[in-house]
Amino acid sequence: MPEGHTLHRLAHDLTDAFAGRPVRVGSPQGRFDAEARQLDGHTLEGAQAWGKQLFLEFPGERFIHIHLGLIGKLQLTPYDGDVPPPIGQVRLRLVSTGPGDDRRGVVADLRGATACDLWTRDQVDATVAKLGPDPLREDADPLKAWARIGRSQRSIASLLMDQTVLAGIGNVYRAEVLFRHRVDPYRRGNALTRKQWLAIWDDLVVLMHDGVAKNRIDTVREEHTPEAMGRDPRVDDHGGEVYVYRRTGQPCHVCGATVRTAELEGRNLFWCPRCQRASRSRATS
Repeated sequence: MPEGHTLHRLAHDLTDAFAGRPVRVGSPQGRFDAEARQLDGHTLEGAQAWGKQLFLEFPGERFIHIHLGLIGKLQLTPYDGDVPPPIGQVRLRLVSTGPGDDRRGVVADLRGATACDLWTRDQVDATVAKLGPDPLREDADPLKAWARIGRSQRSIASLLMDQTVLAGIGNVYRAEVLFRHRVDPYRRGNALTRKQWLAIWDDLVVLMHDGVAKNRIDTVREEHTPEAMGRDPRVDDHGGEVYVYRRTGQPCHVCGATVRTAELEGRNLFWCPRCQRASRSRATS
């Protein structure tokens, strides 16, 4: 599932490509056809993300709400000349129109998303109100998340993936930020100190902004890069250099211990048993 940095990168790219221009809105697949007809030819005012939710705003406080889910993709393709035909099951298609600037034409095609709906402002506000703070948003308050983490007996690994506690964190950032702070993933939330939580939050802010800029996740420090360690670069379809994510059975870059994995609430958990030693205050789940 795409993590929060992917949605923020998409919001930036959509705003750059379409904002302030009349947009052709269609649904080649047909599932969003009635809604698309209401928006077709209107100006896209902008796009923004909150966690893993993406909102495209049109006049009249109308929003296209998108959640990519596990397999969804929103692909932007520049074009010159004729608009390229849709390929595959395109649920939503945006095509830039209108003269008056030097931007190239752009097509945005949405496929495989869990949700693509036309929402009102009230629906957007109601969804956002249920979400935790997003480390990529300037208006985020880490203490809002701490108010729940600091009194919870759930594991910190579970809490980090709960979008009502913290928005935008997925399995990669969870595994990596806990490793970087040497935190046992099974430690209870209420066993962390406020200082530890704020250090984790500050690190997520840096890592996720870097993810937006690079459009990939890199979490290893300079001394642990392939060049510094004289090792081969990571080969993985997720890209990026990481410490523990999807490195089960491989040696830890820091201590050499074998990276472990286990299932937690239906998702794979990755950690180093030496760098992230089991705490006495472990959650039962």
